[in-house]
Amino acid sequence: MGERSSSAPGHAAGGSDVDVDVDVARLQRRVLQVTVVAQLLGGAGLAAGITVGALLAEDVLGSTGWAGIPSALFTAGSAMAALVLGRLSQAYGRRVGLAVGYGAGAVGSAGIVLGATADQPLLLLAAMTVYGSGTAANLQARYAGADLAPPDGRARAISTVLVATTLGAVAGPNLVVWTGRLAVDAGLPALCGPFVLAAVAYAAAALVLAALLRPDPLLVARRLARTPDEMPAPPVTDDPAPAADAGQRRLGGAWRASSGSVSLAATAMVLTTLVMVAVMTMTPVHLRDHGHGLGPVGVVIGVHVACMYLPSPVSGWLADRYGRPPVLALAGLTLLSAGLVAALAPGDSVVLLAVALGLLGLGWNLGLVGGTAMLTDVTAPGQRARIQGNVDLVVALGGATGGVSSGVVVAMGGFDLLGWCGAVLSLLLLPAVIRAGRDPAPAVQTAPSRT
Repeated sequence: MGERSSSAPGHAAGGSDVDVDVDVARLQRRVLQVTVVAQLLGGAGLAAGITVGALLAEDVLGSTGWAGIPSALFTAGSAMAALVLGRLSQAYGRRVGLAVGYGAGAVGSAGIVLGATADQPLLLLAAMTVYGSGTAANLQARYAGADLAPPDGRARAISTVLVATTLGAVAGPNLVVWTGRLAVDAGLPALCGPFVLAAVAYAAAALVLAALLRPDPLLVARRLARTPDEMPAPPVTDDPAPAADAGQRRLGGAWRASSGSVSLAATAMVLTTLVMVAVMTMTPVHLRDHGHGLGPVGVVIGVHVACMYLPSPVSGWLADRYGRPPVLALAGLTLLSAGLVAALAPGDSVVLLAVALGLLGLGWNLGLVGGTAMLTDVTAPGQRARIQGNVDLVVALGGATGGVSSGVVVAMGGFDLLGWCGAVLSLLLLPAVIRAGRDPAPAVQTAPSRT
């Protein structure tokens, strides 16, 4: 049985369920508030792996060619976690799925510290895989923001959740030096400092979601989607609804008709993530190879992470105002620019590399917001979490491919070759958008209309 909240809309004062209308707008505001707090914390955890993961692996494993392994493991762990968290959310709601993901991320962060301190490469690599669960939760939180949003405001709701990640994610890289000093004072390797911060931040995010994300937005959306507008709303609880019913069977045809949009959304998110992870992973190594310390590395990665999340409101507005495909095309063009700047920038130019990483983050943001909104548009609440988990699995595998191949590409041809590869891959998104524009699929409008 799910737990009941006496303060949530649709509940009597004593906590018993009553058949009253659900104040969707009020509940949506609460969902956004809770997920924003969790994302502020989760962003700090996310930043640790981005900033020093490759450096830590290079130190422990002793080779630049292996420096891309952490990013690959983070994203491979995120891929596996995305599938598990999608299934958990499908069965028990967003609250359980997201809290489990952040909790696992905290455990992985602590394992990384232990593995590096004990100089145990196998433990370190295994913990890096578990650490990826936090990344999966951080990304799947965007779906929670969209579950109860109206279709014409869905992308902006997604962007609200994403932009909340900015503070923690930008602060994290710029705390590298400070957390490193604290780690050394505690007898740990300096590069373990950010992962200590990640363990604390991810654990706090899990507690916030477990305690406050009630009633669950996905379970509420599922009930409202199965209830005609002229009938009273069903009780709002955290009890999982049955996965299959007559309403879902009726939506089967719409799902099949919309599969082209699902493919485009998935393609966009896979390509943008692959390019972003590949170039981002090797930038700290590239900077250190040209004599820069952790300070400049933190600044460049901080700019990158800020551009990954801070433009989200603009991306959401563009997607709601002009449609999802134009935003996806803009994502491809932005990543093309990022790859070109990265390929042509001198290795000792922190400014130009910051520009390249900023464009890289912006292109990823446009692809994620546009793709997520499109995916939510065409999936009904009864099947949404499972499909989203499957898509995030493929997206994370794309990121893992970018991470593991980035070190090999740089070892073979240098960082500029990696930039050219990213630019070429970005161009592949444009034909997919054009092809989808010739044969648009109908959207399944699943947002609840009850107020």
